[in-house]
Amino acid sequence: VQFVESGGGLVQPGGSLRLSCAASGFTFSSYAMRWYRQAPGKEREQVATITFAGGSTNYADSVKGRFTISRDNAKNTVYLQMTSLKPEETAVYYCHTRVNFYDSWGQGTQVTVSS
Repeated sequence: VQFVESGGGLVQPGGSLRLSCAASGFTFSSYAMRWYRQAPGKEREQVATITFAGGSTNYADSVKGRFTISRDNAKNTVYLQMTSLKPEETAVYYCHTRVNFYDSWGQGTQVTVSS
């Protein structure tokens, strides 16, 4: 299982970013996908989840209404559209899946929200 994340960067408060995670090495369309984030000095937290076919999504309360997770199974890619970003959301963002009870993570992409 491998992931290549992209789309992170520096954005001003209130701005938007779209993260991408390209997956390989497993049957992407058969598994739920998640985005997590880890801020400096804090534990990793789950941000959003999408089911294998994209029919259902779930979000942390802190991002509901501002973040949208989506997937393109033809491209083996999961996305996280983030809007109205806040400085406290500065973190490394990771994509994740669990295949055969084994957790797999991407290398992470840094998102910095600062003026």
